[in-house]
Amino acid sequence: MTTGQGSGSGTGGEPHALGAEDGPRAACRAAVARLRGADVPTEALAEYVAPRKAFLRTRPATMRPIGEVWRLGSLLLDTEGNLYAAGHATRSAERGRPGYQSVSREERREIAAAALRGGYPIGTAVNYDAVPIPIPTPLVAEAGPYDADGPVGISEGALRVRWRPGASLDGAPTLESFLADRVGLLVDPPLGAS
Repeated sequence: MTTGQGSGSGTGGEPHALGAEDGPRAACRAAVARLRGADVPTEALAEYVAPRKAFLRTRPATMRPIGEVWRLGSLLLDTEGNLYAAGHATRSAERGRPGYQSVSREERREIAAAALRGGYPIGTAVNYDAVPIPIPTPLVAEAGPYDADGPVGISEGALRVRWRPGASLDGAPTLESFLADRVGLLVDPPLGAS
C-alpha cells in the first residue's frame, strides 16, 4: 500500500505527487486478478436509454450494455480495473400487465423490462447510472473531480473510500484496504453467508 508524501502543492506551483503510480491502480488490478482467479460471478453494467419518439410511435426504454462489473459495496469494479460509483440496479424481467399498485412499482417494472429489451436474460443483475471514478496518475491533492458526497476522495495523501455519502474522510479506509476487505468477503465469504 502506498500512502504518499503529503498533500498540497509543491513550492513551484506544481501539484505535489501523493503516491506512486502503482498504488490505487495496482490495487484495482490485483482485485480483478483475485476475483477472476476465484471465479466470482460478475454483474452487468449498462446505460439506461430512455423511451424516445420515432416517427409516430414511441420506442420503449432499453439498456445498452457497457461491460461486466463486481459490486464492492458503494463501488463497482469492472473487468479492466476501472472504478465506478454504484448507481442503481435491477434484475431483468418481463414487464407483465400493469398492476397499478403504485407509480414507483410500475417504474421499477419498466426498468426491469428495459434490461430484458437490452438483451439480458431474465434474472440477470444489471447496474445502471454508474458514474466512472477517475484515478489520477500520479495521485495529486488537486486531482478529481471528487464530489464531496461521492464514495471516494483524497485525504492524508491517499485515495479513501467513505462509509456513507457525505461522511468525512477522516479515518476512512484507503482504496487499497477497502478493496482487499471487500474482495476477501467475495472470495472467501463468512460461514453461513449465501
